Amino acid sequence: MAGENRDASRSVAAIVGLVLGILAVVLSWMPIINNFAFVLGGIGLVFAVVGMVGVVRGKKAGKALAIAALVVNIASLAVVLGTQSMYSSALDDAANGPDVTATDAAQAAGDDADRGDAADTDAVSTQDLGVGSSVTFEDGVTLTLDSVEPGLTNYDGSPVIGIHVTYVNNGDAEFDYNSYNWKGRDAQGAATDPVYYSEAVDELSYGTLAAGGTVSGSVYFEGDSVSALYYASIIADSPAASWTIA
Repeated sequence: MAGENRDASRSVAAIVGLVLGILAVVLSWMPIINNFAFVLGGIGLVFAVVGMVGVVRGKKAGKALAIAALVVNIASLAVVLGTQSMYSSALDDAANGPDVTATDAAQAAGDDADRGDAADTDAVSTQDLGVGSSVTFEDGVTLTLDSVEPGLTNYDGSPVIGIHVTYVNNGDAEFDYNSYNWKGRDAQGAATDPVYYSEAVDELSYGTLAAGGTVSGSVYFEGDSVSALYYASIIADSPAASWTIA
């Protein structure tokens, strides 16, 4: 097998590819910037391939350099893909808030015994819960929809329905609560934010609940709401739990 041409000049393409690959590896761990690292790694890989072709054909020297450039650039691309997946997952978790880990489900009004049997086999079902049901999140916070106030009338004559909820922070860290984590959903599936109710009593606002603390309050929705939806984050794309209220 023919050896490397020692009289040939060292492959510039392999050198450039290696330099770009090293830069790509360094930048690949940084959020957002690693998008640029992916481009660098791709360009570096092209240079590395060109350098390897030149070395294999005997036109250039530096086989080890070309191999190193190939390895480094491929590694940089793999690291970018891996870190972006990791960061994307972390962002999704932050946006959607903590997951529900347990429920203490009361049977919804009008449900038959079959629903109760299903609750036994689906202990972490978090949707269409009955009034009085609780959900516990992975951060240790337990949320209960205590009661419903139907048939209320607002100052302008519009119908309103209210719910009373309780948060218990059994976790180790403070917990931020907000009435705008709640939405009311009507029978057609349209979800709307809480409404102002002129006769509100003990209305839930927003604040920070210390570890071991408890806070309760009322949230009011348009009168045609049939479900109360709770979002673990105000930017979450789907409710963490829902209760049937009408």
